[in-house]
Amino acid sequence: MKSFLDEDFLLHSDTAKKLYHDHAKALPIIDYHCHLPPDQIAGDINFNNITHAWLNGDHYKWRAMRANGIDESYITGSKPDKEKFAQWAATVPYTLRNPLYHWTHLELQRYFSIDSRLMPGTADFIYDDCSAKLQSPEFSVQQLIKKMNVEVICTTDDPLDDLSHHQQIKKDGAEVKVFPAFRPDKAMYIEDVAALNAYINKLEAVSNTSITTFEDYLYALKNRHHYFAANGCTVSDHGLEHIYAEEYTEEELRAIFEKVRTEKSVTNSEKVKFKSAMLYNFAIWNQEKDWVQQFHLGALRNNNSRLLSQLGPDTGFDSIGDFSQARPLSRFLNRLDKDDRLAKTIIYNLNPADNEMMAAMIGNFNDGSIAGKVQYGSAWWFQDQKDGMTRQINALSNLGLLSRFIGMLTDSRSFLSFPRHEYFRRLLCNLFAEDIENGELPNDIEWTGKIVQDICYYNAKNYFNFKQ
Repeated sequence: MKSFLDEDFLLHSDTAKKLYHDHAKALPIIDYHCHLPPDQIAGDINFNNITHAWLNGDHYKWRAMRANGIDESYITGSKPDKEKFAQWAATVPYTLRNPLYHWTHLELQRYFSIDSRLMPGTADFIYDDCSAKLQSPEFSVQQLIKKMNVEVICTTDDPLDDLSHHQQIKKDGAEVKVFPAFRPDKAMYIEDVAALNAYINKLEAVSNTSITTFEDYLYALKNRHHYFAANGCTVSDHGLEHIYAEEYTEEELRAIFEKVRTEKSVTNSEKVKFKSAMLYNFAIWNQEKDWVQQFHLGALRNNNSRLLSQLGPDTGFDSIGDFSQARPLSRFLNRLDKDDRLAKTIIYNLNPADNEMMAAMIGNFNDGSIAGKVQYGSAWWFQDQKDGMTRQINALSNLGLLSRFIGMLTDSRSFLSFPRHEYFRRLLCNLFAEDIENGELPNDIEWTGKIVQDICYYNAKNYFNFKQ
């Protein structure tokens, strides 16, 4: 029987061990999509304790604690940090076969050199030990990043952000490169006309521009796009239920925007046309600057209205949606491609039922101009676990070129999440090794090792235009 979480965790053959330890393990990390707060990197802060570093903002853990019957006061409430941690420690033994069990113990090992399992009997020791370390200079945010050999981080930033923290990180000469990613979802959220108007008013102030027409709006947003580019941004991102790709006219857009500015009701058809136009314009700007654009599709958000009203969004009440994806996505990509305006594009799906569709869709728009121009993004959110990653890798392998895949990201709000890259790399090496062991791939470790290295690091390094 193998030991839990030993050096050969997830590696089930000598071939897998060789691929991982000799080819994948030591590679740097390029984390091209996450939600880490850049102010904490710029300030190179130390967390007060392990609860602040590990539990604050982590809706994965919050969902598990709620499912385990933990009162909300120990999750997002005002209970003391050590008591919150104790409730998380009481939950962890019940997370067997959930990825949280693996992630939790990987993070304890990799950051804190703790091999003990987290449970009520070890909670006090682990809390005290980790919290003491986190307050030392060797465990500041930038040192946590360095410890995991992270080379690049892309945060997620609204067009209104001033990017001062990114500027400070660059000025201070931090070892890790931290770049903003342009995420303009709030700029197209026409479902709430009052909120969109408030957003436009803020954009007026930030851009020092009067916005009364749709053309004014695009002009101001494009200036923010320029501003992001001037601050090293080469990546955009959207989190959408599905792509919007309806036909519209300029006259319709002007009339819709006038309704927005006068806070009149907007029809469902008008909402879709507005969002379609915004997405198309953003995509054109991305192509003009040779940016990479990312589309995260399929989340059904804010399902629990009672707890949304109490806790707000992004607190653990989002789910997998079953939206129709293929036809609008095809229309959107085709409209851009037919005019040679399609930027490098990464598409992520939240619903695993869409795996093969997504893997097939990217093949329609890979035109030979560059390897892997249109990417099927890594297993995202609810799919970010052993089975989900395996299914995503298999779908891409069967319908495209896994060898050109740009690999893993954290999509995390925690500085302790980087071992997810290790988890992916171990799983990837084991999958290749299984095929070699079964005689389904040649026993060519040198070539397979190169492919593994490309997927884990070099493909992403070559795909993105990160400024050094």
